[in-house]
Amino acid sequence: MAHQPNQLTGEILHGPVLPLLLRLASPNVLAFLIQSSVSIAEIWYVGRLGTYSLAGLALVFPLFMLMHMMSAGSLGGAVASAVARAIGRGAIARGQAIIWHALVLALLGAAMFSTAYFGFGDAVLRALGGRAGVLVEAKSYAGVIFTGCALFWIANILASVYRGMGAMKYPAALMVLGVIIQIPLSGALILGWGPFPQIGIMGAAVSAVSSALIGSTLLLIPLIFGNPLVKLRVGSFRLELAIFKEILRVGLLASVSPILSVFSILCITGLVGRFGPAALAGYGIGTRLEFLLIPLIFGIGAALTSMVGVNMGAGKLARAVRIGWTGAATAGLLSGVVGAAVAVHPALWVGLYTHDPATFEVGAAYLRIVGSVYAFQGIGLALFFAYQGTGTVFWPVIATIVRVFVAVGGAAVAVLVLGWGITGLLFMTALGMLLYGVITALSVRLGAWGRGLTS
Repeated sequence: MAHQPNQLTGEILHGPVLPLLLRLASPNVLAFLIQSSVSIAEIWYVGRLGTYSLAGLALVFPLFMLMHMMSAGSLGGAVASAVARAIGRGAIARGQAIIWHALVLALLGAAMFSTAYFGFGDAVLRALGGRAGVLVEAKSYAGVIFTGCALFWIANILASVYRGMGAMKYPAALMVLGVIIQIPLSGALILGWGPFPQIGIMGAAVSAVSSALIGSTLLLIPLIFGNPLVKLRVGSFRLELAIFKEILRVGLLASVSPILSVFSILCITGLVGRFGPAALAGYGIGTRLEFLLIPLIFGIGAALTSMVGVNMGAGKLARAVRIGWTGAATAGLLSGVVGAAVAVHPALWVGLYTHDPATFEVGAAYLRIVGSVYAFQGIGLALFFAYQGTGTVFWPVIATIVRVFVAVGGAAVAVLVLGWGITGLLFMTALGMLLYGVITALSVRLGAWGRGLTS
C-alpha cells in the first residue's frame, strides 16, 4: 500500500480513463454486492423470531440507512473529495490534516444521531407506526445501534480517506471481512446457536456494532503505523477552521440528498399503503431491485470522486469532465440494461419473490414503468459522486429536490386528487427519476464545473 497510491496518482492524472475507472470501481462493486448478503441473512434470522421482530427491524431501517448514507455518502464523499484534491495539488501535509478534521466531524455526527435518537427516538418510532410488541423490538435493536453509532461513523469516514487516496482494495477487503464476521455472529446471537445466548433482534445490532469496531480498528492501524500516501500523524493534531469549511461545504449540502431520499421513501410508502397489503408488497419487491443497484453505482461513484478530485486539484478540468462523463455512461449503461430487462420481462425479478396475482401485478407495473428509466438514476447518482470530487454538490441537490417534489408531490396529487391510482403514482416516481438524471447531466453539459455555475 506504500507505493500504490503514488503510482495511482500518476495514472489518475494521465492514464486511460475507462480501464482505470473499472479497475478502481470493481473492488467496491464486488464488496457492496457481498455486503448486501448481510441484510438478506439478517432478515431470514429475524424472520424466525416472528412478525413483531421483522416489523421492528423494518421500522428502524430508514433511520439506520440515513445514518449510513450521511456518514459514508455525504460526509464520507466530502472527505474523499478533500483528500483527493489535496493529493492532486501535491499538498500531502494538508491531506494528512484532513484526516484529523474528518474524525472530529465523525464523532460530532455520531453524537448528533445518538442524542437525537435517545431524545426523540420513541416519538419517531411511534410516528412511523410502532406499537406494542413492534415498538419493543424496534427499540431493542435501535438502542444498541445508536449507542455504538460512533463506530459506524469512524469506519465509514476512514474508508473514505482510503478511497480519496485511490486505495480502493483495502476498504473493500475489510467490507468482505465484515460480512464473514457478521453473518454467523448475527445468527448465533439472534437464534442462540451453540454457547451463544439468544438475545433476539438485539443480536443483529450487537453483531453490526462488533463488525464496525473491528473494521474501524483495522482501517486506523495502517494510517498510523503503515506508510500510506496520506498518513495520520498522532503528534501533529491541530484543527483549522478552513479545513472544516472545505469538508462541510460539500458534506452539509450533500446531506440534503439522503434526508430527502428517506423522506420520499416514507411518504410514497404511505401512499402505496392506501391500496392494501398486496400493493405494498408488490411495490416493495420492485424497489428492492432499485436499492440493489444503488450500491453498485456507489462502487463506481467512489472511484469517480477520487479520480475527479485528483484532476480538479491538479487543475485538469477537461480530463475531470471526461472522467465524469465516462463514469456516468458506465453507470447509466449498467442500470439501463438491468432496467430494460425487467421492464420487458418483469417476471425475471418479481417471480423470485411472489406468485400472488395481486402482488405480482403491482411489482410488474413498477418494473415496467420505473424500470424503464433506471438509466437516468444511474447517470444522476454517478454524476453526484463526480460532483463531490469537484468540491460542490449544488446542482445534484437541486436535482434531488426536483425529484422529490415531483415523485412525492406528483404522486400525492395523482392518488389523492386525480384518482389515477397506483399507476399514476408509479408514473410520477418514474418522472422524478428521469428529471434527476437529466438535470444533473445538463448542469455538467452546460459547464457547471468550469464556469462558476457550481454554486
